[in-house]
Amino acid sequence: MNFIQQADGLPGNSAELMQGLPVAVYTTDKQGNITFFNEAAAELWGHRPVLGKDQWCGSWKLRHLDGRIMAHDECPMAIALREERDVRWGQAIAERPDGELIPFRAHPVLLRDEKGKVVGAMNTLIDMRSQTQADDARIRLAAIVDSSMDAIVSKDINGIITSWNDAAERLFGYTPAEAIGRPVTMLIPTDHLDEEGSIISRIRAGERVPSYETVRQRKDGSRVPVSLTVSPIRDGIGRIIGASKIARDISATKESERRIRLLMREVNHRVKNQYSVIISMIRETTKKTSTPQAFLDQVRERIMALSESHDLLVSAEWRGATVAELVGAQIKPFAAQDRVSVSGPLIVLEPNAVQYLGIAFHELATNSAKHGALSHQAGRVEIAWQVADAADGIGMFRLVWRELDGPVVDGMARQGFGTVVLKRVAPQALRGTSSLEFDKGGVVWSLEAPMSSVETSFAAALA
Repeated sequence: MNFIQQADGLPGNSAELMQGLPVAVYTTDKQGNITFFNEAAAELWGHRPVLGKDQWCGSWKLRHLDGRIMAHDECPMAIALREERDVRWGQAIAERPDGELIPFRAHPVLLRDEKGKVVGAMNTLIDMRSQTQADDARIRLAAIVDSSMDAIVSKDINGIITSWNDAAERLFGYTPAEAIGRPVTMLIPTDHLDEEGSIISRIRAGERVPSYETVRQRKDGSRVPVSLTVSPIRDGIGRIIGASKIARDISATKESERRIRLLMREVNHRVKNQYSVIISMIRETTKKTSTPQAFLDQVRERIMALSESHDLLVSAEWRGATVAELVGAQIKPFAAQDRVSVSGPLIVLEPNAVQYLGIAFHELATNSAKHGALSHQAGRVEIAWQVADAADGIGMFRLVWRELDGPVVDGMARQGFGTVVLKRVAPQALRGTSSLEFDKGGVVWSLEAPMSSVETSFAAALA
């Protein structure tokens, strides 16, 4: 199309046509003097140039893409007129009077008369802000995908993998080169293949598949539990062309759930054991108490002793407690530390042993404080333990509670609850044997039991 330039603008029809365009358009004469601009151009520049006076471009100021100042005679329009050639999409930044920077692309084309002589040029300016924002958004999205701790995989509508981030490689073991172009079913165990058909059907219908837990297969054949979310991918006109899958490794969560279930079963077992002990306490205490108040006091003391052992187990996450810790917790209410001697190797008692030995230590300490060595100023208690090999090679735990410099004691010979615990309950619970003697210096209680019933693994206790 040929336009004959006028100093004061364009012919009426052409001017009206370009004025209605949604993109910035302006024209110049051969010398670069601006002869016309539409409102879209004025909007982009934030400035209205003087027709016939301002040259090359209507921008208030121009900059190169790297931010350097660009002289108006360096702009794409000036180059086109000076070199008498069209310039395909030159790029620059327009600086508005308010300081706002507008990146744009320019496409100046020469205007010629009937003889082909250059009489001016027309420039079309494309505001790049929306494109720049889209590019920035794509860059940010790509960075998020690349740095995500979750595996993010896209596939086309036929289930062929089209993208694969670093987390997917870490989770499934395939490199991008090994995964892209292959069917996503390579990640799905054979007994879960029916999931893919259902997912594809929902994606084609435009549905987003909310997070659900399933299992996927690694390159080495091992399975990994994942939380999976699937969303449709659309093209520029809204057609569904594929799906994006986000897979989160929930192995740690599943392991935690398993451990919690085991712990709850263990706690349930321990609580039932404690119920049995408490019922036995109540039954035996009822036989030996003369008043309701005495009964309440003794039951309360024994339940508190169980609570002390329970606290030790809870603080160690139910892994156990050392013999010294258990003795210290049970004897602390009854005696000063300097009146009790504790000696023996470091042994971490398993939870069952903690509970039953705790009850035994409480009964011994209670009797000693009321009737035995700890009821006298000079009385002392020695608690010592060791590990010895039995004839069959099985390690045996041997513990002795010995009271010294106390009165002759016969109080426990009445077959009260304490005697039942020391002679029957504790040794039977630990698959061992015990003896209870009343020496002239005080009570002597010894226990022997297999280490397998007493000790938990020290490494496991510290895990």
